Amino acid sequence: MSSDLFSALKEKVAGKQRKIVFPEGLDERILTAVSRLANEQIVAPIVIGNEEAVKQKASELGLTLPNVEIIDPHQYEEMDELVRAFVERRNGKVTEEAARKLLFDDENYFGTMLVYMDKAHGLVSGAAHSTADTVRPALQIIKTKPGIRKTSGVFIMVRGEEKYVFADCAINIAPDSQDLAEIAVESANTAKMFDIEPRVAMLSFSTKGSAKSPETEKVVEAVRLAKEMAPDLVLDGEFQFDAAFVPSVAKKKAPDSVIQGDANVFIFPSLEAGNIGYKIAQRLGNFEAIGPILQGLNKPVNDLSRGCNAEDVYKLTLITAAQSL
Repeated sequence: MSSDLFSALKEKVAGKQRKIVFPEGLDERILTAVSRLANEQIVAPIVIGNEEAVKQKASELGLTLPNVEIIDPHQYEEMDELVRAFVERRNGKVTEEAARKLLFDDENYFGTMLVYMDKAHGLVSGAAHSTADTVRPALQIIKTKPGIRKTSGVFIMVRGEEKYVFADCAINIAPDSQDLAEIAVESANTAKMFDIEPRVAMLSFSTKGSAKSPETEKVVEAVRLAKEMAPDLVLDGEFQFDAAFVPSVAKKKAPDSVIQGDANVFIFPSLEAGNIGYKIAQRLGNFEAIGPILQGLNKPVNDLSRGCNAEDVYKLTLITAAQSL
């Protein structure tokens, strides 16, 4: 279903030599994807691990690793530089000794520091680590963009020619109005990366004041803030989903809105709504759910599911490389 979408992403990143770090260098799915990416010359992979062990594992799997850089933290000549930069970034919250031990022992922290120090453009992890293990180093080291308080997680929902963005479905449990506004603006930017011209709907159980409660007022305020942040963005709310998606319903419930049942970026008011919503679309609507894609960070770090396969790794790497452009 999503072959066209990823063909377009491949065209965007091909020849750009984006260096993407893979901390889980001994994982079969990671190595399979890395081998494919390297052979296709789409990105320049950096694999973290003992060089001999990584090459042995690749050989056992019948994989070739042309032009793949393998970095063993214990043999890394610039470790002192990384340690100093890490201590400085953490504002004295960690000693030099503790920082050195962490960078030796935790490949996600080491890989994230490579991205922070501009020795790589992005990172893909999570095949063998929890989301927290992948995201925590990114939040501590790379941090969020200026004006963005929190990272968020979006899914690109694909079915045939249809493409939609759902957010936040992965990170923020109870976003406030400011969070929702930031998520809306960042999700619109993510949509553009996938050649979706964003039309953003802020969702609720109310349309344009049909119900009033603290929950609906939160979304109304988020709409106001988002319009302040990005005045040229086509965005409105609060909407029930049908008013955002069905033109005939929009005509009745929100006749004066810039969104007339033609929204393609949907901002959910809470994580439970977003998570339930994307899974309903996936399981009942037969949409392919691509993600979660993390957004709002200064540099791209993306988290795989531990149930992923090599194809998932390959696709998320293309997305990470595109985010870094």
